[in-house]
Amino acid sequence: MYQEDTIVAIATANGIGSISIVRLSGIDALKIAQKITNNLQLSPRMATLSKIYDTKNELIDEALLIYFKNPHSFTGEDIVEFQCHGGVAITNLVLSSCIESGARAANPGEFSKRAFLNGKIDLSQAQAISKMIEAKSEDAVKLLARQLKGELKNFVDDIRKDLLFMLAYTEVNIDYAEEDLPSDIFEQIKVKLDAITIKLQNTLDASKRREGLIDGFKVAIIGKPNVGKSSLLNKLLNFNRAIVSDIAGTTRDTIEESVKIGSHIIKIVDTAGIREASDEIEKIGIEKSIEAIEEADIIIALFDGSRKFDNEDEKIVNLLDSTAKEKLIVKNKSDLTEELDTSKIGNDLISLNAKENISELINNIEQILNQNTSGDDVTLISKQQVNEVESTLMNINSANSPLETGELEFFAHHINEALAHMSNITRPYEHTQMLDVMFGEFCLGK
Repeated sequence: MYQEDTIVAIATANGIGSISIVRLSGIDALKIAQKITNNLQLSPRMATLSKIYDTKNELIDEALLIYFKNPHSFTGEDIVEFQCHGGVAITNLVLSSCIESGARAANPGEFSKRAFLNGKIDLSQAQAISKMIEAKSEDAVKLLARQLKGELKNFVDDIRKDLLFMLAYTEVNIDYAEEDLPSDIFEQIKVKLDAITIKLQNTLDASKRREGLIDGFKVAIIGKPNVGKSSLLNKLLNFNRAIVSDIAGTTRDTIEESVKIGSHIIKIVDTAGIREASDEIEKIGIEKSIEAIEEADIIIALFDGSRKFDNEDEKIVNLLDSTAKEKLIVKNKSDLTEELDTSKIGNDLISLNAKENISELINNIEQILNQNTSGDDVTLISKQQVNEVESTLMNINSANSPLETGELEFFAHHINEALAHMSNITRPYEHTQMLDVMFGEFCLGK
């Protein structure tokens, strides 16, 4: 599905560097490259050093050019890359020269769109490319590299294959009842349905555990006022980000910063102390603290070991009991005389002084993060992918009842819907694919 126009864009980030890449893609990519290099002969996949000129034949730069002949390129079209000297002025001059010679400026994401339209990548791989550029952790890059290689595509293809099998046999049974079908065909279909359900549910569960992997897991520090939350944040960051004061309620809004723990980038949120608010501003801060708990992947609950357990501590315990999120209970100010009744907050405690050594807490955070990112389960990396799998599961569950009662038209409808939702993750489903299975398997009409 080749486009009639040729597009051009700068493929490297803005700024000064040793190399900057300008990329041409389309039917006239080679012709335009030859024009601005004075008819240079380019061999596919060979780096060629060449001078580049503008439309007035004035020298712009000397650069390496690489020609990728269709269909052996990222977009599936002819591509020419100009590896210029880095610098905004040089890159813009090369870009302008290409546009003046017949190319047009590419729209955002248009190279990936053309790759998709030409069958070089599917939607899951396109999303992986976008997320990989934004990835902030090593684990995210590795996971996205697996998806870019086709892990999710293969997973979806396997599900599609089984759904097409069910649909084809069902349609044959409806329209060509005289055909000889395996006697246990519907038992086979039921087994496949159950297997797909387990597969998809496991994928959803694994994906939800890893929701923070791409953008960074969120860790919320909560506690009543003046227990040392800001001191803990500063210690985790290794600089004084939050104001530390003996005055209760100093932190009146959430403070969010990113830090690397192990191979993970996490967002740490220091929240306002949770208590009965003394004014409207503090009340808003406490409401934001509650929101931070709901959004967090891990909650660090901080208690002051030098003070007796009180009603404000009890509120924190109640908040912890109301959520199933990962929790770390920390008794702070271990350097002072202990007054806290720890039996009221649990036995699995981490005791520390937030201004000194917090290595045990860091190790515990890393351990939880490792558990959430480990494993070879396929991972869904966007809300759209999650929604499609949830819709697939819903239709598969709805298909079970008509299968058991022999209402094959309703069964086929739900399988069709499941197939469409599953296919939306990679490449939309076409009805002819089911016909290929039908006629390939059954020789209908002889």
